[in-house]
Amino acid sequence: MCRKAPPGACECGHDVGRLINTLSHQLKRQMCLDECEDSLTTNMQRLVLHYILFESLKRDIYQKDVEKEFQIRRSTATGTLQILEKNGFIVREPVERDARLKKLTPTKKAVGVREHILENIRYIEKLLAGGIPEEKLAVCREVLEQMSENLSGDEKRREEITDHE
Repeated sequence: MCRKAPPGACECGHDVGRLINTLSHQLKRQMCLDECEDSLTTNMQRLVLHYILFESLKRDIYQKDVEKEFQIRRSTATGTLQILEKNGFIVREPVERDARLKKLTPTKKAVGVREHILENIRYIEKLLAGGIPEEKLAVCREVLEQMSENLSGDEKRREEITDHE
């Protein structure tokens, strides 16, 4: 069960969490799918593939990176990566220095949708920022990052309490 909301949190009916949730659903509906991406049945699969496609251009990517980037549990990351591998979007390659590590590498199939993904991201970002001055967008980014840190910190505190019980 959720914790009790602090006094005054939902008085106006437009609390921040609900607005973010609404925006998230709107973003998901705006995502365009390429025929090649049809086998990606969840938004998380699409997001993880996008992350692997673009981050792997700069550095090696491992499951731990996916867990950290999306703040998901190991089991969630494992399931998502298994589906991406099964559908031919990534391969897990053993790493010489540590047999337990598996590098996540996009396949030719995944690389084939990279440009479509980039175009879609540009389109969505343009829609989101339409009519909003850059100064306000900068403040929005800062506030959203702080909110994410606030939630991450609370989650870590809860895990510490649970681990010590």
